[in-house]
Amino acid sequence: MKKKNVSTYKLITTYNFNKGTIYHLKRGDNVTISTLAILCQILECSISDIVEIKY
Repeated sequence: MKKKNVSTYKLITTYNFNKGTIYHLKRGDNVTISTLAILCQILECSISDIVEIKY
């Protein structure tokens, strides 16, 4: 997010991200694929850039 100049404040105010969703993202909790897809559109990246698969 730093590389793209997108802060959590900007996600909330500009892109209408829910504060709870950001909280879960920061903690590494489970979030939906659609949430990750939206975040990737904002950051202009692929899901594999922000997701780590754990077995």
